[in-house]
Amino acid sequence: MKLALVGFVLRRVCQSVWQSLWTHLITSGTLAMTLFVFGAFVLVQLNLEQLLKGWGDQLQITAYLNKDVDVDGVAKLVEHVRAFPEVERVQYTNQEQAWRDFQTALGPQSGLLDGLPRDLLPASVEISVKREQRDGPTVEQLAERIKKEPQIALVEYPQEWVERLALIVLGVSWAKWIVGGVLFLATFFIVGSIAKLAILARREEVEIMQLIGASEELIQAPFVIEGMIFGLAGAAASIGALWAAYQVLQNELPALGVWLVPATQLQFLDRTSAGLLVTIGWFLGVTGSLFSLRRFVRTWKPVRGEG
Repeated sequence: MKLALVGFVLRRVCQSVWQSLWTHLITSGTLAMTLFVFGAFVLVQLNLEQLLKGWGDQLQITAYLNKDVDVDGVAKLVEHVRAFPEVERVQYTNQEQAWRDFQTALGPQSGLLDGLPRDLLPASVEISVKREQRDGPTVEQLAERIKKEPQIALVEYPQEWVERLALIVLGVSWAKWIVGGVLFLATFFIVGSIAKLAILARREEVEIMQLIGASEELIQAPFVIEGMIFGLAGAAASIGALWAAYQVLQNELPALGVWLVPATQLQFLDRTSAGLLVTIGWFLGVTGSLFSLRRFVRTWKPVRGEG
């Protein structure tokens, strides 16, 4: 008997999907757009976190040297700085190497340097900070001590940018849930309204099932499964659209000259994030349908009783 009921429910679902195909497509499309926006925030957050982690792992102080520093002065400076307890590694880059590195970084646009003197860029010392010493105050104090060295002309370190990026990541995380929450609520009512139209179109069928003693679970099952289907379909469509956008972005970043996040380091949604989109789509589809169903089935019960 249970298998017969399952077959009945599945047949009703198939008939409804076919008869109301455009309605289901609109519902799935609405869910897909909502999940796409939410997924875009998730994708941005993931890549910003990846960038933040990369900056944190490679945190170093760059000290630019005065042009009049000789070889002995450089050697003494390197040995002196290397002895600092916060320092993990010290690497010296002369002017010629700095020029070649800059050419490499410019890539196809390196021709812009033609005619410029090769000693334009100063020599520098890159100081890597020990992992356990990479908090803001410690790095700042170390940079201040290095600035006092007579061979140093300028000191730069990305700690301030790391802190700003951390704030941006936090802001994106909050915006993701605030914007997503508003969109989810709106989508819930849209799905509920569309489900309401589907229920009204099949009102006679529902009333007949009530009259012959069908349980609420049997009456609701086809509608709930339909909600589940277009919820999952919307989630799948949003993930597909995000993948397409991700591929376009990977191809366009080099052309745009965006060096901050190399295209090879961009990451797509991980399994947890993709699973979250699928779960939200499923939940919105099911709950939107169930919310309308329960209200209408209860409303029609007195009508059945009066008959």
